[in-house]
This record gives sequence, structure tokens and C-alpha cells, in this order.
Amino acid sequence: MTKENREIKSSVFVDLFGDDEIDGEKNFLALYNAIHGTNFKLDEIQLEHKKIPQSIYKPFDNDISMLINGRLIVLIEHQSTPNQNMPLRFLEYYVHLLYGIIPTKARYREKLYKIPSPEFYVFYNGEKKLEQEFTMKLSDAFIAEQEEPLCELKVNFMNIRGEKGENLPVVQNCGILKEYCEFMDIVFRYQAELKSKSTKEEVEGCYDKAIKEAISKGILVDYLTRKGTEVRNMFFGEYDYDLDMEVKAQEAAEEKAEETARNCLKEGDSPEKVSRCTGLPLEQVLELQKQIPVKA
Repeated sequence: MTKENREIKSSVFVDLFGDDEIDGEKNFLALYNAIHGTNFKLDEIQLEHKKIPQSIYKPFDNDISMLINGRLIVLIEHQSTPNQNMPLRFLEYYVHLLYGIIPTKARYREKLYKIPSPEFYVFYNGEKKLEQEFTMKLSDAFIAEQEEPLCELKVNFMNIRGEKGENLPVVQNCGILKEYCEFMDIVFRYQAELKSKSTKEEVEGCYDKAIKEAISKGILVDYLTRKGTEVRNMFFGEYDYDLDMEVKAQEAAEEKAEETARNCLKEGDSPEKVSRCTGLPLEQVLELQKQIPVKA
């Protein structure tokens, strides 16, 4: 499978909560209801999928965009290192979506043209230990701070990984999301057993075993029974063990560099010297310096 195909192929998350031709919209609505405390049925509302053509803007790796009751809901699943630039990326995404929603001439009319209210959610499935829920803000990236930001965008971040993730209210209130979390825990367990030079057959077998175990435990039974082969192919298309190891090694090196920088700063070395010695950007070193308690 080529890299291009991997980028446009649905992930299990996107398929389950959006693209699946039988239950995608139903599952999305169940998640929407869990987030908003509502109890809408499919025959009571109108869901409209919204996508940006890749020729215009490369979409997020895993994204679901739905227009519902005047709201534009964008869901992202994150499985790697948390990206602090998500508010900026969501801003770009929202603007490009609006180009496809708003008629070109509408923005020049004298009368106010109403636009969908945006809501942005990240469901984190990575290994880093993070808060279960928090808000990321576009204003955090502003060079000059504003007491009341004139332009703001907020992203709701939810860590759904592991046992703590499954205890989140949104997970507890959405049965299909709970089953998805349980299934992913099984997948991650089998992935961890793969060797550094696993063959294609071994990687595929890993996912086959995860799917089989989930079905035996009553997890996503209908979905996995119906689309087991597609699910395996989705995972296989996303998974690149060598790249995974490379990313983990890079993250470990960055964490070690930060630890070294903190120790050097505690010893009194200047930020400029620490930056040269560790290879970390001076701005990052200055941020680390702020975190070090001032000696009495």
C-alpha cells in the first residue's frame, strides 16, 4: 500500500463514527448525545458529512466533520505525541470547511450571514500520561498576550487511553465509544508484542488475533464480524513499525535532552550555553528555565 493510499484510507475511528455505511451516522449521533447530554434520534435531526478535498487541504490523519443542528462538529483521534498546535490546525480546518459551506457572494452581503457554530474535540489514544480532560486554546500561541483575546478557538482534549480513559463521562455515556476503547486496548496489547523486524504476516496476524478476541468478549461484535478484514487492513495501512520505533527513539532523545537541560540550568549554566550543548532551541530552554524553582 502506498503512502498516498494510507493518507486517504479511513481509520477504524473514522469509519466507526462516520464513514461506515450502516452504523456510522448512528454511532456519531450516540457520541454527540454523550457529549451534549441530549437524546436525539436519527429521524429527528439531519446529519451532513463535510470533507475538504485533498487537492485543497490535506486533512488530519483521522478526522470526522459533521454538520448537525447548526453546529459543525470536528472530531480527531490522536495516537501519537500530543500536538500543542492543534488549535491552529483546527482554525485552518474550520476556515477551509467554511469555504465549502458559505456561498462566495454571501460574505459581501450587507445582511448578516449565519455560519455553523464550531466544536472541536481530540480523543487521545497515545501512551503519554496526560490529564484526562483539558482545553487547548489558540490564544496560548499568541506572541503578544491579550487579556481578552480578540480571536479565540478552543479544543476539547480527552484522553481515552486505558482504564482511566474508560471512566471518562463521555466514554461511560456512549456505549459504542466504550467498546471502541476496549477494542483499542486489545489492539495495543498485541501491537506491543510485535518484534522490531516483524513480517507482514505477523503484523496482520496481530490484528486478526485482536479482532477475534474482541468478538469473543462481546466487543464491537456486529462491526468487527461484518468488517473484520477491512479493519485489519486499516490498521496495517496505518502501522509502520520502523517508523514507530524511530518516533519513540526521537521522543526519548528529546526527553533526555530536556532532562539534561534542566540539570544544567539548576547548576547555573546560561540558557545560551544549555541550548548549544543540548541542541534544544533557546526558546525551549527559556521555557524550561521558568519551570525551575528559584533558590531562596
